[in-house]
Amino acid sequence: MDSELSSYKNFRLVHQLKRRVRIISPVLNKDLERCFILEILLKKRPQIKRIRSVFSLGSVTIEFDPSELPKKNLLILLDAVLGNIAQKEREIREKKKRQFEGTVQEVDLAVQGMSCASCALLIEMVLNRDSQIKSASVNFATETVTVHGLLNKQQVSDKIVSLGYEPMSMDTLSQRKNLILKEEQRILAAKRRFLWSAVLSTPVIVIAMSMNKSRLSHWIQFILTTPVVFGTGKQFFTKAWRLAKQKSANMDTLIALGVGSAYGYSLPVLYKRRGYMYFEAAAAIITFVLLGRYLEERARGKAGEAIRKLVDLQPQKAILLCDGKETLIDIDDIELEDILLVRPGEKIPTDGKVVFGASTVDESMVTGESMPVVKEVEHKVIGGCVNGNGVLHVKVTAIGIDTVLAGIVRMVDQAQATKLPIQKQVDKISAVFVPAVMGISAFTFGSWLLVGAPFATAFGSAVTVLLIACPCALGLATPAAIMVGTGQAAKKGVYIRNGESLEVATKLNVIVFDKTGTITEGKPKVSDFFKLSRLGKNKIIALAASAENNSEHFLARAVVSFANEQSIEQLECSHFYSETGRGIEAEVDGKKLLLGNEFWMDEQKIDVEGLMNEASHFSEQGKTPVYMAINGKQAAVFGIADKPRLEASDAISRLNNMGVQTLMVTGDTEKTANYIAAKVGIEQVVASAKPDEKLAIIRQLQSEGKKVGMIGDGINDAPALVAADVGFAIGSGTDVAIESADLTLVQGDISKVTETIELSADTINVIKQNLFWAFGYNMVAIPVAALGKLNPMVASAAMALSSVSVILNSLRLSNK
Repeated sequence: MDSELSSYKNFRLVHQLKRRVRIISPVLNKDLERCFILEILLKKRPQIKRIRSVFSLGSVTIEFDPSELPKKNLLILLDAVLGNIAQKEREIREKKKRQFEGTVQEVDLAVQGMSCASCALLIEMVLNRDSQIKSASVNFATETVTVHGLLNKQQVSDKIVSLGYEPMSMDTLSQRKNLILKEEQRILAAKRRFLWSAVLSTPVIVIAMSMNKSRLSHWIQFILTTPVVFGTGKQFFTKAWRLAKQKSANMDTLIALGVGSAYGYSLPVLYKRRGYMYFEAAAAIITFVLLGRYLEERARGKAGEAIRKLVDLQPQKAILLCDGKETLIDIDDIELEDILLVRPGEKIPTDGKVVFGASTVDESMVTGESMPVVKEVEHKVIGGCVNGNGVLHVKVTAIGIDTVLAGIVRMVDQAQATKLPIQKQVDKISAVFVPAVMGISAFTFGSWLLVGAPFATAFGSAVTVLLIACPCALGLATPAAIMVGTGQAAKKGVYIRNGESLEVATKLNVIVFDKTGTITEGKPKVSDFFKLSRLGKNKIIALAASAENNSEHFLARAVVSFANEQSIEQLECSHFYSETGRGIEAEVDGKKLLLGNEFWMDEQKIDVEGLMNEASHFSEQGKTPVYMAINGKQAAVFGIADKPRLEASDAISRLNNMGVQTLMVTGDTEKTANYIAAKVGIEQVVASAKPDEKLAIIRQLQSEGKKVGMIGDGINDAPALVAADVGFAIGSGTDVAIESADLTLVQGDISKVTETIELSADTINVIKQNLFWAFGYNMVAIPVAALGKLNPMVASAAMALSSVSVILNSLRLSNK
């Protein structure tokens, strides 16, 4: 090979003939979009006759006319075009990088009108091309799009509309309700289309199968098939044409080509009065596909049942109290600070605070707590929960997307919209699936003609290839299983923020537990008190409670409750500082106070030798000692007891039986930690750990090749929750902890961890089964169709049912 022909910057010449060359370019390697761009640019030149590209290898074969375009000129042209493509991509990346120095916002929308997984891929590809969009993810199963970038909701909506789809807001629960109503209407419409198509198609199929070749029977088939193709089947042609204008293709393209070919081929036969007609195939294809779409819509609706149940919790009306008058208003008209009347047995319209009355509230649908919770003045209530026997006046504290219920729905949504790594690989295959099937169909048609088969045989086999292929099954394999799996987790009181954690949870081999509020109930009480200070007991307690009232830590709340139980009034706190994992510094009533653990006292150079014996005694009983210093001198120590959760011992035993190592890492004293660990069956304990030490332990375990889960509830657990492969937050914990975690155990039931791991394993198994079926189906069905072993009617029925089978298999998770 001539060195002159092989020394090019952007490609390597691997094969050449007089009229054909093949190159391999790193610019094109595994980049379908760049291959398409190169083909479009080269096809504009009449001297280039044919182009075939294999994007996975970065390979391009070009057939050309050397008399009009010499080989050397062609190669120079290729090098320049590929260089421009690479440069353009670099410019886009740089532009994108510069633009994302601003604030990135998230836009979530529902998308109506997607008919198959290829539609979702098209929308996603177009959005990701925009330099102002950092990332876009479209989920066909949940019919949602999530965009991170600089575009606002209206701008993203406009882009989706330009592709022929209908975006809809889904921020508030009432908007969700509208989406659910539209979904129900869509299922009814799909059912009506199928029934009309079936009524018209059945006589056509019966006549064709009876082999009635009379002139009248042919015209009856034509008359009945026409409204099926252009009436109930109009949607396929409309979408295929719209996509063709976008230079794209999807499942509708295959159906439109198959049906259009069958119907179009039959028209001249009808007039010539000789040859085989395919009217029954065209009618049957539309009918079977519509049946599949209807069954798929129903199955997808059932898969999204968890979201619907959550949305249905919110009432659509509320009673507003204003100047002593009661007014019935829509849920969307509620404003912050409004006072709402909630009668016995009614659902609480939105989040708020009780300002009058007392009652019990059933929070089981939101928190999983089976027993009704007593609610009195100043208590918080959650929208969607059912009021008991009392009358409540509730002051609104959150509306719309800021409510607890909306947050839970959004969390489930985010999990369902997540694409697992395995799905991203499937998407790459799906992106080239439809063009590949069209190529195989054309090859089938040509091959049959070359071996001397009748035109009708070649045509029928080619149409069958178009119809048997099913990218929808590939597209639904992962999201359908995730949708059902996360929905089932939500029913169990586990809300998953990140769907990828489902895949990782199956591989966990170490679970790290915090102690207070995680293994223990998080309801600590001061059980012991010992003082050295000359100040009176009540004075010391008043000072301690006044300082601790500014902290959200469990132990701080225990000290405040201890003061309240004894009706000790609090004093004004003029200074407050908190050191996470150590303690607090405050100034109350002119006195400088320190409260915290032994390490906090050491760091502040406070000698607590006189309190050590009592503190050690507390620790041996599983109680947490909280030291107190006043004006730089040891003053008192509180003994705070927190019982282990009832389910803790069983949960840890189950984890150990599953081969998962359990470890307690806590900021508490070693004696207290060991006492609690022994109670619940944990053998490995790390005590007196700061937040950065918890983080270091997580990273150390990961460096040893272990997959680590972390369960915690406090601000001090947040760094470790983020660093862990899967973070589990206790639902009653701090907002920071919950936001840092991948999963939230709503009622704090740590036994749900084992159930979540088991459900994750079941979900991943179902995904693998779905993918095996989807790939296996296409790998077997397409060659069989190409060999002429199937007719178009059977092919369309098989294609319609293949995607339904994937969803039905996913629905098995509902029984877990």
